Amino acid sequence: MDEMRPSSGAAAHLGLASLFPPGLQAIYGECRRLYPDQANPLQVTAIVKYWLGGPDPLDYISMYRNMGCPGQDVPEHWHYVSLGLSDLYGDNRVHEFTGLEGPSGFGFELTFRLRREAGETAPPTWPAELMQGLARYVFQSENTFCSGDHISWHSPLDNSESRIQHMLLTEDPQMLPVQTPFGLVSFLQIVGVCTEELQAAQQWNGQGILDLLRGVHIAGGPWLITDMRRGETIFDIDPHLQQERVDKGIETDGSNLSGVSAKCAWDDLSRPPEDEDDSRSICIGSQPRRLSDKDTEQIREALRKGLEINSKSVLPPISSQRHSHDRPQSRKDSLESESSAAIVPHELVRTRQLESVHLKFNQESGTLLPLCLRGRLLHGRHFTYKSINGDTAITFVSTGVEGAFATEEHPYAAHGPWLQILLTEEFADQMLADIQDLCTREMSKLPKEYSWPDKKLKISVLPDTVFDSPLQ
Repeated sequence: MDEMRPSSGAAAHLGLASLFPPGLQAIYGECRRLYPDQANPLQVTAIVKYWLGGPDPLDYISMYRNMGCPGQDVPEHWHYVSLGLSDLYGDNRVHEFTGLEGPSGFGFELTFRLRREAGETAPPTWPAELMQGLARYVFQSENTFCSGDHISWHSPLDNSESRIQHMLLTEDPQMLPVQTPFGLVSFLQIVGVCTEELQAAQQWNGQGILDLLRGVHIAGGPWLITDMRRGETIFDIDPHLQQERVDKGIETDGSNLSGVSAKCAWDDLSRPPEDEDDSRSICIGSQPRRLSDKDTEQIREALRKGLEINSKSVLPPISSQRHSHDRPQSRKDSLESESSAAIVPHELVRTRQLESVHLKFNQESGTLLPLCLRGRLLHGRHFTYKSINGDTAITFVSTGVEGAFATEEHPYAAHGPWLQILLTEEFADQMLADIQDLCTREMSKLPKEYSWPDKKLKISVLPDTVFDSPLQ
């Protein structure tokens, strides 16, 4: 990352409109509406602009002093606004102009509200580095953000010892969408959260946790202000929130978590492997046939995208192209190819129906099985485990998911190392009752085994060492 330096933002606010690009002027105009007395805010500027070969996509981050709102018990804080995810220039130097009716650039800018410490006279600049990091992810992956999205950061946002180590995104409570000459720009606010709050957002949904944070003053309050000194989660502050709001929310709404990277494996118990290149070869340490590019893309989409509540759930499209700029509001997942409602298997890897299967998970992955059943399949959705040790993937699908190659007649089907398990609602209910002890992470004795002989299905929860060793 280039060195960044605070610089004056005065030039953009002193009426020299002809000197400054229209996209920049439009965003400055919205900032002036909120901060008419701060015409010259501090800015953090990337020394070498992205369009000149620099590593930082945001040309500027403006920093304002917000006095809060005593009537709503909103404390004084610093307000950061990015400039660069939207099209500032309109000349294709960074973003392709797609028309006035569409989004400007990626269609949004990032904001962040940081509680002001007593005696603090200038805003800390570390949030600018954080925003540049998120912007680099957007530019490199071409994945846009939406309100309710969660971001696993796994490190204190300010590189301190803080418990605030992850982020949620929401609409900025004060900044309104701006129509620029190059399209529409909205403002997504970063909200710092603790690990337990991120996990709850992953297992339920981001919007639900954001609503809980708004209701707890020290955890964000109505404007969702991040306090890096916060030492308690909302569940520490109010222990009833987990059971009364999150767990009930999962029961009612389902879970937006559509997949995880995991330590997992599967075996076809129907027959022994015929040779070393058997397409079911899942044993760790063997060399399984690799997933095709289309399968890999489909599973990646399942892991990347969460589901809203849909009347009909489908898995992500098998497509070589990413449509990251065109995320419909429902973000409806699809297992369909672009040309057909059914999977068209890769020509070199046939889809096989299996009679009996054995699923293997480590403890962390095993504890997600109740969520998979209760929060996903019983709501007509799907859930994917993608192995971190290779190309192995296990997707559970319900009868309401279209485009799956597992069917009610053949509920276990494999496409190379990708296994699909179709569970009826009745069987999912039965499994959920049988694996209730997995709801707690305090399992002292492993391995644990669960078996449904009439369904020819076996599940084992094994120590991590099994997956880390060359052979199972």
